[in-house]
Amino acid sequence: MKKKIKKTLLIIFLVVLLAAAIYITPKMIQVYHFKQEAEQLVKASSEETFKQSKTTLVYDKNGEELCKIKNDKELYYISYSDIPTNLANSFIVMEDKEFYTHSGIDYKAIIRAMLANRKNNKIVQGASTITQQLARNIFLSQEVTWERKIKEMFAAYSLEKKYSKEKILEYYLNNIYFGNGLYGVESAAKGYFNKSASELTLSEQAFIAAIPNGPTKYNPFIHFDNTLERRNVILSELYKDGCISSMDYYSALYDEVVLEASTANEVNSSVVTYVRHCAVESLMGSMGFVFRNNFEDETDLKNYQDLYEKYYNDCQQKLIAGGYTIYTSIDVEKQEWLQESIDRNLESFTELSDEGVYKMQGAATCIDNLSGNVVAIVGSRSQDISGLTLNRAYQSYRQSGSAIKPISVYAPYLQLGYNADSIVEDEPIPDGPANADGTYAGQMTLREAVKYSKNTVAWKIYQEITPRAGIGFLMKMGFKKVWYDKDYNAAALGGFTYGVTTEEMAGGFATLANDGTYRKPTCIEKIVNASGKEVVDSNKINLMIYSVSAARMMTDILQSVVEPGGTGSQAAIEGVAIAGKTGSTNSNKDMWFCGYSPYYTLAVWMGYDYPQVIHGDNKTVYIFKEYMEQVHKTLPKMGFNTNINSGINKEHTTPVEDETVPDETQFPIDEDDEQSTTQQETESYPEETTPSHENDLKPDADMDATKATGGDVDVPNGNLGGDMDAPTVDTDRPNGNIGGDIDVSIDIE
Repeated sequence: MKKKIKKTLLIIFLVVLLAAAIYITPKMIQVYHFKQEAEQLVKASSEETFKQSKTTLVYDKNGEELCKIKNDKELYYISYSDIPTNLANSFIVMEDKEFYTHSGIDYKAIIRAMLANRKNNKIVQGASTITQQLARNIFLSQEVTWERKIKEMFAAYSLEKKYSKEKILEYYLNNIYFGNGLYGVESAAKGYFNKSASELTLSEQAFIAAIPNGPTKYNPFIHFDNTLERRNVILSELYKDGCISSMDYYSALYDEVVLEASTANEVNSSVVTYVRHCAVESLMGSMGFVFRNNFEDETDLKNYQDLYEKYYNDCQQKLIAGGYTIYTSIDVEKQEWLQESIDRNLESFTELSDEGVYKMQGAATCIDNLSGNVVAIVGSRSQDISGLTLNRAYQSYRQSGSAIKPISVYAPYLQLGYNADSIVEDEPIPDGPANADGTYAGQMTLREAVKYSKNTVAWKIYQEITPRAGIGFLMKMGFKKVWYDKDYNAAALGGFTYGVTTEEMAGGFATLANDGTYRKPTCIEKIVNASGKEVVDSNKINLMIYSVSAARMMTDILQSVVEPGGTGSQAAIEGVAIAGKTGSTNSNKDMWFCGYSPYYTLAVWMGYDYPQVIHGDNKTVYIFKEYMEQVHKTLPKMGFNTNINSGINKEHTTPVEDETVPDETQFPIDEDDEQSTTQQETESYPEETTPSHENDLKPDADMDATKATGGDVDVPNGNLGGDMDAPTVDTDRPNGNIGGDIDVSIDIE
């Protein structure tokens, strides 16, 4: 009996051993091939390998070269002897303390990282050595896979055998990314301090060494305090490791850092910054990144931002040095017209900031309604300013005023079964908003309420549909920062914690023009890598936001706004069908006009970077009219289709019933929704049910009531909102001049 048991156990053991061998052998063979591949890459390398970079080419809609995206690594390459000792030490103490003793791989660091990450149940510590980082940057991709990690380790080991520690450090410091298109320590020194790396003070050395850990988070032009804080940590580590004396430490710690951007940097127009941004996000999508604009709380948001930043930085580096070919929808002629229109209409505002930038600024985004792509985008007035300038069209978040009403209040209301002739009541609201002119008309049609921009009507309708419903429509259309305002009625009149961009507003109004179907605004049509493989295609997501009938009724109503007596009457163009909406705060700190023809949608904003009262007319209306007149000169006349009893959503694969509203389970603000907005993704449409006038437009019943940080909205005498701390831009904003809602009081038109 015992012999049989032993024999059985032996057979089981042999079977397990055989199975393990079957499984492991191919892996071992694969690892061996990785080793050979890594060794060959390093063997074939020379000093030129670490200086080379590929140029990314960008083309406009007509196939003409629009610009080149490249780094200046070769131009600013410096030898190890020209790199200050403590600049190199700053990276060693923070990235790889055992650099001079390991052979490319730090096994102790790997164990420490595994324990720390296991303890925290997430990645809080890395274990890549400087040599491994160099191997990854030069020979491999940034993808997070075990195959890449194995290759990286073999390549690091081979690098250590072929090159000295000094050479490895030289190659590393000339190839790391410092943000704002700057590669290498010399380029960073020139870009941030307009001097050579050898001329940097100890404080400045530690300061630029702080940036590569997170080129967005530590971008000194935007997050100076973050960079300074990390500089202090680096100085502390240098002191603890005996690299600097106590006197040097305290002297550098209190040394004032003054940025002085090099005038030699490339001048980047609104088009270049926007193309770069869209291309980076497209690459992120192709790598599987899931874009989000809804969060449970600030912790959830921070975790997302950290992940976004990592992907963004990795993809931006690939874009700058990867030799891609980018095909865009940018129409150079229309771009010039839009820039000229903004410049001409704002030319009377001549006051400059201390940095020499016009205080009064403007921004606009134009979308082709047929394709859904951006054809022109302007982020500032024309000025001869070097460096990566702020593109306010997609980076500055501003209060929208009444311009938001059609897409977050009235179109959702129309989906409940109401129409342009439905009767609403314009009357004073206790402790609520006042109308801009201080008068009340009593009973009036919905069309009239929109035409004359009645705040009281919008306020009461928003209460009826609920703020969560209104914000839900915006969130489904990619508005990034409105999630804070899911529980506040102030959003009915454009009173947000942070605000919206012209890119977002153009996307929202283009959805109305497109019979209620949303397509994410972008200028990217296709991206091809250096090997000729298409990594981003032109396929667009079509997401139904409004029913066809609601969108068409809203368009019909918005045409009344530009008729005589309407708030946007000056935007009317003879012979061109126009629908649109004005927007401004009652302190006139932000002014808008958002509108569309059957051909194009245009959202225009004007205001001060640091909000202050605007004296004079709403120039955005004139900018809109001047530009749209120009682009429509040679186009056949075409009216809007306002027939609510026919048609399906353009490019839609599913017929859309009239007068439909998403049911509770399909309402567009699902708390768990993490839809990607990349071009590769497919999207299903919300189911619809047959509504009646009694239907409630409700969010998902399972959603948590996430409140807006800093969003305590007071409503004294009709002025909405008091003390809102409103940063202006996304974390991915490139170097530029300060802009946006730094001090926002929500005073609505």
